[in-house]
Amino acid sequence: GAMWRGAAAGLLCLAAAWLLSRGFEPRARLLRAAELRRYRGAPGEPGLYLALLGRVFDVERGRKHYGPGGAYSGLAGRDATRAFASGDFTPAGLVDTVSGLSPAELLSIHRWLSFYSDNYEPVGKLVGRFYDENGAPTEALREVEAAIEEALKFQAESEQRKQQFPPCNSEWSSAKGTRFWCSRQSGGVHRDWAGVPRQLFSPGWQGSRCVCVRSSGPPWGQPHSQHSDRGDLDNPHLRQYEGCPPLAEQCVLLT
Repeated sequence: GAMWRGAAAGLLCLAAAWLLSRGFEPRARLLRAAELRRYRGAPGEPGLYLALLGRVFDVERGRKHYGPGGAYSGLAGRDATRAFASGDFTPAGLVDTVSGLSPAELLSIHRWLSFYSDNYEPVGKLVGRFYDENGAPTEALREVEAAIEEALKFQAESEQRKQQFPPCNSEWSSAKGTRFWCSRQSGGVHRDWAGVPRQLFSPGWQGSRCVCVRSSGPPWGQPHSQHSDRGDLDNPHLRQYEGCPPLAEQCVLLT
């Protein structure tokens, strides 16, 4: 008796582990495109679903948006991932190809996916571009997830850079040329220093931008550095504006 019970319990554990490894969640169905097409919320149809990156959500609660006649009815009953990035709701745009999307467009897809995960009931997975016959992620899904990961990292770094080098205020007039100046909230970054204008050249940017640079204290990211009390003035990506005093808070460039 006891030995058999032990073996049976062991088998049950194995079965549970196997189900988990197959990504089996409650109600996790595998749908095919033809089946998903029946879920557009029309009378006599079984419901109202949409798919994003191959994940199927029940959007019945959003019927006024996704149901027949709704502004987003084109998204129902299919995976139109690309339209979430491009905003193109023509038949040519309502597709699931994600090749060639920019980092900003990938982030838009990521935000929409979070939105559906937070607000709507997951149904399962769509067999096709992003999930195979067994509901396992395809190479295409892994690639787009890696690209989204990269875009998120890049976004975090840009936010950091904006804290370090907030954009200048600027104005142009035909009489005076361009005036750049720094204040404690220029570039929408509220801080306890104003900084001085510099040209910032950064990888991946054409030309340069005017940014405000801290001119005292230790360099950014090195709070305990004893070496320098010049803030970020020595950063190699910065250049001084010609004809501007090095520590002036404003700078006028004649046109």
